[in-house]
Amino acid sequence: MKYDLIDSNLFIKNRQKFMARMKPKSIAVFNSNDVYPIGADSTMPFQQARDLFYLSGVDQEESILVLFPDAYEKKHREVLFVRETNPHIAVWEGEKLSKERALEVSGIGTTYWLQDFDRIFYELMTEVDTVYFNTNEHYRQSVETQTREDRFILSCKAKFPAHKWEKSNPILQDLRGTKEQQEIDLIQQACKITEKGFKRILGFVKPGVWEYEIEAEFMHEFLRNRSRGFAYTPIVASGNNANVLHYVVNNQQCKEGDLLLLDVGAEYANYASDMTRTIPVSGRFTARQKEVYSAVLNVKKLATKMLVPGTMWKEYHEEVGRLMTSELIGLGLLDKADVQNEDPSWPAYKKYFMHGTSHHMGLDTHDYGPLKKPMQANMVFTVEPGIYIPEEGFGIRLEDDMVIQENGEPFNLMAGIPLEIEEIEDWMNR
Repeated sequence: MKYDLIDSNLFIKNRQKFMARMKPKSIAVFNSNDVYPIGADSTMPFQQARDLFYLSGVDQEESILVLFPDAYEKKHREVLFVRETNPHIAVWEGEKLSKERALEVSGIGTTYWLQDFDRIFYELMTEVDTVYFNTNEHYRQSVETQTREDRFILSCKAKFPAHKWEKSNPILQDLRGTKEQQEIDLIQQACKITEKGFKRILGFVKPGVWEYEIEAEFMHEFLRNRSRGFAYTPIVASGNNANVLHYVVNNQQCKEGDLLLLDVGAEYANYASDMTRTIPVSGRFTARQKEVYSAVLNVKKLATKMLVPGTMWKEYHEEVGRLMTSELIGLGLLDKADVQNEDPSWPAYKKYFMHGTSHHMGLDTHDYGPLKKPMQANMVFTVEPGIYIPEEGFGIRLEDDMVIQENGEPFNLMAGIPLEIEEIEDWMNR
């Protein structure tokens, strides 16, 4: 890992919150992600299962966390299983967690080697009525690969058919949606790294540069600030490419007069940032570009003010749709007849603004968090309205990461990143 060691009190607190929600005589199990193969002896870079990291801070493959608050032996109320290291692994792969280091990272006093899992887990299951399985129930999930969690669930049900089963996910949706201050600080660090990357490219972008060169500038700045890199696949979209919402090939040349949409964010310590800015390749916006940019920015500012405790996510998006409709009419892209005759299931504004405005942010770019309960203080949301006009050859999206406050408007974790038209032009023409 590149990041500084995180205070284990964060993970201790997270486990305490989770275990307080568990039923009597129940056990919960969390598995690390697999190391996924590419071909021959090549693998994809390892990334930890976010739930396991959230509860333990362990950032290593082949790891298991077991939580059993009612265990007969106190030492078995929180247990880690990690891969046993040896001199051969140390030479070929580098340092792995020792039992002492596992305690330092996680605050968990009992660590066993992974090879002992079946024996110890069987012993614990004799005391247990209910097992909490960890499944991915994010509203945007689309997983086709069988995970270590999937294999564990199948194996556990086969070996212990008389036990009852519960889901960890509803608990984690609630807990992970509201951040501890340490988590907000880690997201802030990711945002600060993103800010450095953005300010770097403002002096780099000009007609003739290639989208992949801009991506490389971001990556250089991210890595030199202890980030693993991008929190998600970056979008560097010039001209009409911005009208492809998930444009990620980043292989075109930036042309004079074009706008450049940048949807990029650094990760730090597995926590994500998520920024979008739209800048003029030539360093100055045209009159029409300014007009559309100002409309998007106005919606963003008004939408941000609505991110307060008690706001419902569904109603919030409906209100943002009304704000965007008004702006699109002002831009001449819609008229009142379009609105009067719209399909309620796909309002007229969706022709130019077809995605949502906000999502939870945290360990995942689209993080866990309850969407059918009122917003609460210390939830972190993006705000990202956009207007996409293929017939005019550009699209504009603007996005910041906001922390909901107990009182007043949300706190902008990206307040230092240039956003206003004059700021952007000033930075690009220094």
